[in-house]
Order: sequence, then structure tokens, then C-alpha cells
Amino acid sequence: MSPESKKLFNIIILGIAFMFMFTAFQTCGNVAQTVIRSLNSTDFHGSGYTSMYIAVFIQPFTWSFYTASVFIGIAAAVLWTAQGNCLTINSDEHTIGRNSGIFWALLQSSLFFGNLYIYFAWQGKTQISEGDRRTVFIALTVISLVGTVLFFLIRKPDSENILGEDESSDDQDVEVNEPAQNNMTKAVDAFKKSLKLCVTKEMLLLSITTAYTGLELTFFSGVYGTCIGAVNTFGTEEKSLIGLSGIFIGIGEILGGSLFGLLSKNNRFGRNPVVLLGILVHFVAFYLIFLNMPADAPIAPLEGTDSSAYIKPSKEVAIFCSLLLGLGDSCFNTQLLSILGFLYSEDSAPAFAVFKFVQSICAAVAFFYSNYLLLHWQLLLMVIFGFFGTVSFFTVEWEAAAVVARGSDYRSI
Repeated sequence: MSPESKKLFNIIILGIAFMFMFTAFQTCGNVAQTVIRSLNSTDFHGSGYTSMYIAVFIQPFTWSFYTASVFIGIAAAVLWTAQGNCLTINSDEHTIGRNSGIFWALLQSSLFFGNLYIYFAWQGKTQISEGDRRTVFIALTVISLVGTVLFFLIRKPDSENILGEDESSDDQDVEVNEPAQNNMTKAVDAFKKSLKLCVTKEMLLLSITTAYTGLELTFFSGVYGTCIGAVNTFGTEEKSLIGLSGIFIGIGEILGGSLFGLLSKNNRFGRNPVVLLGILVHFVAFYLIFLNMPADAPIAPLEGTDSSAYIKPSKEVAIFCSLLLGLGDSCFNTQLLSILGFLYSEDSAPAFAVFKFVQSICAAVAFFYSNYLLLHWQLLLMVIFGFFGTVSFFTVEWEAAAVVARGSDYRSI
């Protein structure tokens, strides 16, 4: 297998492994608040934080939700930092855009499979029984374990242009036998690099864009499905529509990732047009949701809401908005992965660690306020962050292009 084929193989395996893991993760996130409400226990108020964890839903307890949240947060930080590093070392300036699109399309395929089951299994149900809950979450737990095993198939890419590699192999032996404290020193150094990176101009600007992706991640993965499930106007289909919504979010994500991955080599205008498309698509989705969904849908009681918005709630509009949310999200995330891999290609781990830290903090904040704010206030917050996040991304992209030598292949990334 040639070096380039091995790198592409690694990207595909990385995407498939994430697809399995997040078939469980994102399906869980989409139905978590609905399941929690069906438990009919006030002890679980505000437990949207724990929608990422799967196995605790098999036999849920309050303490297990919050304990699992701590561990899943630590695990997510390691997992996504490693993902960013793996994507970077298996790409170059010519392939980072393509590989980001391939990875994102495979990852977001997860939204399709899990939610397809939810749609058919929960069709016509207004309450989620204990048997239904256990069946779903046992299956999702097994699927996530399959994804974990697939990570072991990723191969180390052939080394290229590593100083001192051909001069002596003794240095490698010394590295292998380094004492444990040196590994701790490396970890501390990496942490210090991340802190220094946080205050650089480029990372501060990109953090605004990243913050927006955290807010909208919470909205489409947890809040919007809950809103659909709370609208009594949808009748007995309201719970199965949650699964259908997840399917169309996944279709939008896959469409965006595939399209931008295939067209990245022929894009002469850089990343900005893709991000502009993403924010326009999201603004259209937010406006339609504002018109279609009752304002009290995110905080409706167990019985749901009979309120109406500015138009009579339409299932077709709700599902179309799901497609737009997925497409817009893929625009932002594929381009963020691409620009981080390009700007910090020599040492990508701290950059992706900062990226995931900011995104996770904002996602947690959004889960918190989603239990208290009416829908239109949540949409307004995302519009504000989306606007400034788009402007900040444009600024970084323009400055990055300015420092690249004329005649570079940068704009074909």
C-alpha cells in the first residue's frame, strides 16, 4: 500500500469508527430529554448535560447521570484531540479539505442509522416504556463498543521528512526508554502550549466561530428534537418525528460533508464561501423554526404544549428545518477542521484541544439555558453568535491567505 493510500485508509477507518460510536452518541442525544421526561421524575431536571452518555439510560439513576457526565467530558476531550491530530498527520495542504469532508460525511452518517430505528420503533407512541428504553440503549451501547474496536485498525503513516530519522536509530531507542516523568513533562508542555495558543489572535477569532458551533450543536442534537416531541398538534407521530428529524439532520450533514470533500480540490475561493453558505442556511432554518414552533416548546411539561407559533405547526416545515440545520452545521465544522489542520499542521494537538474545549463549554452552557429560555431567545442567541462567528472566520481566512506566498496552492485546499 502506497503512503498516500495508507493515509486515505486511516481517514476512512477514522470516519467509520466515529460513525459507529456516534450512531450511539447522537441518537442518544436526540432522544435523551424525551426519555428523561418519560421517567416522570423531577430528580432528572436539567439532565440534558448527560445526553452524550449511553449506558446509564439502560437503568438510569440521578447519581449515575452526573458521574457519567464527568467521565464522558474527559473522554471527549481526549478523543477529539486525537481525532484532530490523526486527521492532520494523515493530510497535507492539498488533501486536508478533502479528508475533512470525507471524515465529516462518514461521522454524520451516524445520525441516519440510529434515528431510522427510532422513527419506526417509536411510531405512534406518546410515552416511552421501560422496555423500549432498555432495548434502544443496550443496542446503542454495543454499537459504540464496535466503534472503539475499529480504532485499533488505524495504522501509523509512513514517516516523511523527520529530522534525524536516517542519521541514527539510537535516538528512537532512547525515546522508547524514556522514564515516565518525561511523558508527564510532555503532557505539561502540551497543556502550556494550549494555554499560549488560547490568547493568540487567530485562535481568539476562531473561538467565536467555535462557540457558535457549540451552541447550535446543542440545539440540533438535543433541543430541537425535544421541541418537536412536545408539540401536541403533531398528534401520535410527535415521538417518531424525533427520529425522522435526526435522519434529515444526518442527510444534511452527509450532503455537506460529501459535497465539500469532493469539490475542495476545485474550489478557487477558499473556505469563506462555504461558511457563508452555512450561516445563510442556518438563518433560514432559524426563521422557519421561529415561525413554526411554539415559543414554550423547549420548556413544555410532560404533557406537551398546545400553543401555536406564527403559523400552524407543520411537520413538513419542521423536518425541512432539520435538513437545513444539518447542512449548515457541516459547512462550519468541515471548514473549521480544515483551517485548523492547515494553520497548525506542525503541532495540531493543542489547536484541536482548544477547539474542543471552547465548543464543549458552549454546548454545556446551551444545555443549561435550554431548560429555562423560550425558543425565540435561544434562536436570537444563535443568530448573534453565528453572525460574529462568521465575520471572525472570514478575518482569519483572509489573513492566512495574505501570508501565503503568491502562486501557492492554498486556495485549492
